[in-house]
Amino acid sequence: MKIARSPEEVEFSSKSVVTIGSFDGMHLGHREIISGVLGKARMAGGRSVVVTFTPHPREVVGRGPVELLTTLDERLDLLRAAGVDLTMVLDFTYEFSRQPAAEFYERYILRGTGVKDVVVGHDHAFGRDREASISSLRDLGTREGFGVTIIGPVTVDGKRVSSSGIRALLAGGRVAEAGSFLGRPYSLTGKVVPGDGRGAMIGFPTANITPVSPGKIVPGGGVYLVEADVRGAVRHGMLNIGTRPTFVENGSVVVELHLLDWDETITGEELTVRFLRFIREEKKFSNAEMLVTQLQRDRSECLRYLQSVH
Repeated sequence: MKIARSPEEVEFSSKSVVTIGSFDGMHLGHREIISGVLGKARMAGGRSVVVTFTPHPREVVGRGPVELLTTLDERLDLLRAAGVDLTMVLDFTYEFSRQPAAEFYERYILRGTGVKDVVVGHDHAFGRDREASISSLRDLGTREGFGVTIIGPVTVDGKRVSSSGIRALLAGGRVAEAGSFLGRPYSLTGKVVPGDGRGAMIGFPTANITPVSPGKIVPGGGVYLVEADVRGAVRHGMLNIGTRPTFVENGSVVVELHLLDWDETITGEELTVRFLRFIREEKKFSNAEMLVTQLQRDRSECLRYLQSVH
């Protein structure tokens, strides 16, 4: 997949099939749109093109920080894996956001990538203050000679898939449901940093993880079953997100991973964890012995679940 940062870096092709959007999460709804782009490009003997933005547009137009489901690099990796030919990543600034819709299409699509068809989601809007609707896009297509395909909403168990909905699920710890909407487990990459060693003292050594992308959402507090990429192998573990109330009063939130089948030191290494299942909420125990008893139960529940799915 070729990656461009401006239309000047793109070779013009009148057979381009284009989609435009943030695509944060590359969830099942996004994948349906990408599938439509790929299918139309194959039929036309043309090129599949994704136009996307960084940072997330909502961070620029006054709604505050967005807790991302995917970093830009993760998004590009997923687009590459899907088979997209070209992704143009545009810097989304306030000045950029003030472009009229027709001006954006003229520069970046009509004269930039070239276009035979545009494929977008049912809720697509574009241009200054999202002024242009699907109807406006169809009118533009009729005027400029390109087709417009609208992809309807995708549902899972009767619920519409959306990035905002997935963020809400993750914030509530509902990682399995979030994964079903994403089409894969939600992941978080971090660096293992030195901890206080308390986990090792009670027989459950942990790796303290600092996320490398602070803009990504960290699921709500609790204990989770996860899988982790450790030195080229997939290992399962219990991951706790919380303040460690048994030992610390009003502590800061930490992310701690206890690997079920690994006992080597991995401090300083970077690893990716994928959230498989919520186990329980974080609790404050009266003493360390009661915590250990609960951790043993948690471990047994994780192993039972892994045996049931394998």
